[in-house]
Amino acid sequence: MSKKTTVKAGAKTSAKLAPKKTAKSAAKAAAKPVKKVSTSAKSFGGLSKDLLLEMHNFMVKSRVLEERLIKIYKAGEAYFWIGGPGEEAFGVPLGMLVNKGQGLAHDWLHLHYRCTPTLIAMGMPMLDSVRLIMNRSTDTSTGGRNFANHYCFPKWNVAPVTSPIEVQYPLACGTAHAQKRHGKKALSVVTGGDAGTAEGDFASALILASRKGQELPVLLTVQNNKFGISTPYEGQHGETNIADRAKAFNIRARVINGNDPVEAYLAIKEEMEYIRKTGKPSFIEAHVSRLYGHSSADGANKKSTLLDPVFEFQDRLLAAGLLTEKAVAKIWETYEAEGVAAQEQARTEPVPTSESVWENIFVNSENADWRNF
Repeated sequence: MSKKTTVKAGAKTSAKLAPKKTAKSAAKAAAKPVKKVSTSAKSFGGLSKDLLLEMHNFMVKSRVLEERLIKIYKAGEAYFWIGGPGEEAFGVPLGMLVNKGQGLAHDWLHLHYRCTPTLIAMGMPMLDSVRLIMNRSTDTSTGGRNFANHYCFPKWNVAPVTSPIEVQYPLACGTAHAQKRHGKKALSVVTGGDAGTAEGDFASALILASRKGQELPVLLTVQNNKFGISTPYEGQHGETNIADRAKAFNIRARVINGNDPVEAYLAIKEEMEYIRKTGKPSFIEAHVSRLYGHSSADGANKKSTLLDPVFEFQDRLLAAGLLTEKAVAKIWETYEAEGVAAQEQARTEPVPTSESVWENIFVNSENADWRNF
């Protein structure tokens, strides 16, 4: 477990002088019951303790899993790593709020390769992710034939994560169009990075989602970590905020602190409710951290100067008395053990055979081997 950051106590506010009361008014006021509001409830947007602890739990589990994947890569048991450490505070609330299931009555998700926190919150076991990065044939997402974090879960309407940047945006408009015709108040969610918004696919999605009278129920999100591989955000964008581009299409848009899970949860919930009620699109730009670089291509070493949302939130819960140090240690230890067990299990499982390369190319595994035609 990483070293816990220091918690700073909030500044005290000055009390306002109350007006003088008559004996009658004072007695009347004293007779009224005083409604006590929890200080922690105020600090956490009114979210319940159980919900806050569940968010923290998922955030820790996602972080431990991602760090396990990095260790697997550095130990030579995987070819490549790319993932989402630093995006837990946005990804976890998103996964908790989706209408999970299969079919047009449930939400569709078109995610990018930093989506592990979302899938952990939706119930993905660590073993599924470990099998994927270690390219085991038991990998339920790709049969061991794709990169780390390129998930696909038909049972939850999670479309295949793609390597080509930003192609998921217009695809989300496609499922949103089908959902609109189905009429069950379901929506499509799409996530992506700030650099990818330079692609034409992103601009096309803004057009497709916002045509007057044909607006689509899609939640367009951008996780802005201020970097595109090695290119910094500053100097690459003419707009002040990426969300400004959505406003140009009359799409409701907002910018949030994606490193604060409370702010993220409340914002995502509000935008989802708006989409379900109106059938129109909404846009969220979430500012997040990129803690381990772009991928294993640039070392996958932690950037200690960046804000770590997991420990920032954990410190807030500790300071509010909602968590204890003992409970925190137990959570991290439990998930570390689960990650190790998943790696050991995956080691015993086979890799794909050369003959299986032709499987799952077309629907119902129709043979795609040209040599058999």
